[in-house]
Amino acid sequence: QVQLVESGGGLVQPGGSLRLSCAASGNIFDRSVMGWYRQAPEKQRELVAEITSGGSTKYADSVKGRFTISRDNAKNMVYLQMNSLKPEDTAVYYCNLKFVLATMWGQGTQVTVSS
Repeated sequence: QVQLVESGGGLVQPGGSLRLSCAASGNIFDRSVMGWYRQAPEKQRELVAEITSGGSTKYADSVKGRFTISRDNAKNMVYLQMNSLKPEDTAVYYCNLKFVLATMWGQGTQVTVSS
């Protein structure tokens, strides 16, 4: 059974940076599409960034040029480097794994951008 555990959230000032990490258990990581989603209060969960098993990436328009998703298949890890953070990036960030018809979620990590 796959489990996803996020870490790296916190409070940061506007313009600052954070790096989120997601550790995955199980043996399907290297064949899975990994993603980061976020959900702000009273808003729907939205895709932030996604990376395929081959390393192709996709980003929400709102984070292009500021966020970078990467993965380390040897360590079963996916990362989200977030630079030039804005108050509107404040949300709970969730790690997501897609494999065939299965979708799995982590418990989420809070990111707050405020002065």
